[in-house]
Amino acid sequence: MGLIDWDGAYGWGALDAVATVRELWARLRDFESMTWVDIERAGSHNVALDQLSTEARARLAELKLDDVDELFSLRLGGKPRAWGFREANVLRFLWWDPDHQACPAPLRNT
Repeated sequence: MGLIDWDGAYGWGALDAVATVRELWARLRDFESMTWVDIERAGSHNVALDQLSTEARARLAELKLDDVDELFSLRLGGKPRAWGFREANVLRFLWWDPDHQACPAPLRNT
């Protein structure tokens, strides 16, 4: 069963600009040659569900995917993130989060 969420606030269905899609897939292709240690050193990491936004947690519940402890946030640049479930050495994609809203980072120096 595919887990990719096409709808909702973080659905891949919102990704429609050809240039953005090409840039995204080029970046994802770069990850194919990296180890998990390299990926994590580049800023990607696990995120506990209780750290997600209320909207993200509600969407997980709606999809009946809220029975896990954490999601993996794959950093694709400054703000863009791809979210998924890390299962051993595989990342099963779930969301596209271009504005880092599924788990907003706290403002620095506040």
